[in-house]
Amino acid sequence: MVVDVETPLAGHRRCAAGRSRSAGRTWRARGVLALVLVLAPATLDGCGSVLNAAPAAHVAAASAAASPKVPGECSKAVLATFSTVLQRVYHEGVISERTASARYMIATSKALRTAVSSDNRAAAQAAARSLLATGHMTDVTVMRGARPFIELGAPALAPLRGTLTGATGAPVASYLTSVWNDESFLTEAGGVTHGLVALRAHGHALGDSPTLPGGRLANEGALTRRGIAYRYTSFPVDVYPSGSARAYALIPVQSIAKLCGRTSEDTTVNTLEHVAELIYAAEIGHTAQVQLHRVEHNRRLLEAVARREPQATRLAIDALLNEHVVRIRVSVGGHLLSDVGGPYVLGPVSATLRLHGHTIGEVVLSMQDDEGYQRLAWRLADLDVLMYIDPAHPQLVKDSLGPAPGPALAAVPANGLFRYRGLSYRVFTLHAEAFPSGSLLTRAFVPIPYP
Repeated sequence: MVVDVETPLAGHRRCAAGRSRSAGRTWRARGVLALVLVLAPATLDGCGSVLNAAPAAHVAAASAAASPKVPGECSKAVLATFSTVLQRVYHEGVISERTASARYMIATSKALRTAVSSDNRAAAQAAARSLLATGHMTDVTVMRGARPFIELGAPALAPLRGTLTGATGAPVASYLTSVWNDESFLTEAGGVTHGLVALRAHGHALGDSPTLPGGRLANEGALTRRGIAYRYTSFPVDVYPSGSARAYALIPVQSIAKLCGRTSEDTTVNTLEHVAELIYAAEIGHTAQVQLHRVEHNRRLLEAVARREPQATRLAIDALLNEHVVRIRVSVGGHLLSDVGGPYVLGPVSATLRLHGHTIGEVVLSMQDDEGYQRLAWRLADLDVLMYIDPAHPQLVKDSLGPAPGPALAAVPANGLFRYRGLSYRVFTLHAEAFPSGSLLTRAFVPIPYP
């Protein structure tokens, strides 16, 4: 199905974050626009949770001998698409809202500037620890000349270099920082592939990377690990504080076979749909369950609910809206007691509230809102979205395709080719759950050609 909606291209601005795309498929980094995120922990999403890697056993249970044969063009398209996504993940450590926040916090740290200017190493270390504690960076190194003055942090990637200035604006030192330690990159990269992601330098694994054949490994190819056949690809990364390595993405052949389409373009779209589904699944996965456990055992909340006090319940919820939780709703006997958070959130998870062995109410929470999901879809996979609640009577709650309102839902195919403002897209549809219940329908737009 081909749908063509033509509107003037002049002045077209792509999404609230200031993205633009021309017919030549270019995109621009968004500078320091999102320094508003200085008050939020540095994660890949706008509001939500960390994407968690699935164990390899959950990815493919078949042995190498039982793995299906996959056409070369299919394997090539799947690996190229995952490589594009993972390079976008890595790029979050090169230039992004996260790196802008890290640079801003270092540049405006009076404690660090004063300590370095006065040659007070202990005070500089304390100031750097405070910066690391915010979660906006993983490492801080301050250099006085060619020698490190302080060094704090874990093994990391994508070093960011800058100049530390004194009270008068004159340079007093240089610094290195990173927003991507090895562990965080491996976790989030694995979360958007459900394959294996490994970092290697000079034939050796970095961090908690899965073990791969020793010695030199080709940049792409095939291998068998623990009885599972994989196809893999790789790309170069920079190591903190200096040096280089490669990031390898290994996808089980059985998983690749499930993504094969009639054409390479079909395969690419299938792979991106899989990524979009994984992004949503992360919102109701392990991290959400951890937060649900935290909420359902919060004494202050339980006591307020037991007394059926709306104001006390609201205050308890206010204190719990952190660690990426964006909305909490509490009911007693089917009647709403308190509901605090953003207006349009998705992926609700729920539990029964109990105190002293008695059921006192129900709680529903969410780790993500429509804005956060849209940000993730674009930042990780270069996807635009139209998001609707109540598909029977659609209400548009998120539109990153162009100036609101975007095209009517009826004008967009559930699956197929779509032209809008002179650009071509392939559309697929995701069905999710709105908060606290009901349907959330998402039309996702893959730019063609991709990437």
